[in-house]
Amino acid sequence: MPDDPVPGLLLHGSKRLAAHFSALPAFDSPIDAASMTTVLEEVAQRLGDNYPYFHPLYAGQMLKPPHPVARAAYALAMTVNPNNHARDGGRASSAMEIEAVAEIARLFGWTEFLGHLTSGGTFANLEALWVAGQLAPGKRIVGSDQAHYTHQRISGVLKLPFTAVASDGRGRMSLEGLEAELSRGDVGTVVATLGTTALGSVDPLDEILALRSRYGFRVHVDAAYGGYFRLIAEALDAPTRRAFAAIDQADSIVVDPHKHGLQPYGCGCILFRDPSVGRFYKHDSPYTYFTSKQLHLGEISLECSRAGASAVALWATQRLLPMTPGGEFARGLEQGRAAAVELDRRLRKDETGRFEALAAGGPDLDIVVWKMKAVTPEQSSALAQKLFAACAARDLHLALVELPLRWFQTADGTESDATVTCLRSVLMKPEHEAWLDEIWERLTAARAEILGEK
Repeated sequence: MPDDPVPGLLLHGSKRLAAHFSALPAFDSPIDAASMTTVLEEVAQRLGDNYPYFHPLYAGQMLKPPHPVARAAYALAMTVNPNNHARDGGRASSAMEIEAVAEIARLFGWTEFLGHLTSGGTFANLEALWVAGQLAPGKRIVGSDQAHYTHQRISGVLKLPFTAVASDGRGRMSLEGLEAELSRGDVGTVVATLGTTALGSVDPLDEILALRSRYGFRVHVDAAYGGYFRLIAEALDAPTRRAFAAIDQADSIVVDPHKHGLQPYGCGCILFRDPSVGRFYKHDSPYTYFTSKQLHLGEISLECSRAGASAVALWATQRLLPMTPGGEFARGLEQGRAAAVELDRRLRKDETGRFEALAAGGPDLDIVVWKMKAVTPEQSSALAQKLFAACAARDLHLALVELPLRWFQTADGTESDATVTCLRSVLMKPEHEAWLDEIWERLTAARAEILGEK
């Protein structure tokens, strides 16, 4: 692991924080440092049974290490352990949440909005669809078949019908399929995904919004994974740029700071363009907090207790790394994107011809998928499993994903519903660009081993 600056940062911050409360009388609290040291040694031993998520050779799932300042700020806030349900439980951290969320909203072009942090994207999406159900009771929720599975699950919890629309060969929602559903007249909300879980695909939001005036529905943007790419939209292809350019016209947006926002789990964010939807959250709880007459975050959230430390960590990160074009934060996104584009290029140009990328084109964001070329889907899937294991033996950690076979060139003549197990690489760390040669070397060495190549 690289040298960790967090212990020193935390020690310095702890001294400054303690000074604010130095006028209080001292009191004893039983602390057995020796026993705690023993327990923490056991914890470290147990945590060693993990994949190296922090390392550039981990390129599998959507796991990006939190920035050191986020880790330090989170741990420092835990000295107080604020609860951002109300200002009485987290006075400073509530203010920091409001400021941090406003920065995220400005990224999407909003200065007037309603929003707050959540425990993650699932709960943030739940709030968006809950509000949608309040505004259009009983009407259907429609998303693509590549939308996160939680949308269907959330719709079930909310007792709202959900319909999945087919995707094209790049995993983007089919407009023809969407319009067919809209023409039935019972759709209340369309979920547009900007950064699908499998491919990082970006639905054609601008074209979905063009249908809204004709059919009348809400547009919820699930940008849990891809939202921050709005900052570097000019580095993306034209359809993806147009989708991000239109995001300010959505009715609600979800983004996960614990993905590209460099935050610890769990930190999601829900934003509503119309602040008046706050009326649906209105409630009375006179037995909890009463010293503050200002609106508290618990009055615009379905969750009650929420970790104020998440807000503190996000605020600190955005303070250190502002979300400005050309800044360090933006460059990190650009580096991951560049690594993905280069890996996709190498897969397509591979001289052995054993790697096969998507027929429709390269990645929308920073996720790359490919299959092993073989006579049958079953053989291809078996080779993918072998390559996955052979890469892991070389400390290169990828992921597996099941995709429609028709998305690849070799799909000609096969059943339209056939699937194949593919390799998947999420190149979301800035370091992935510099490590791509090493990643490619280990990947091709693993391929040579499973295929018996010299």
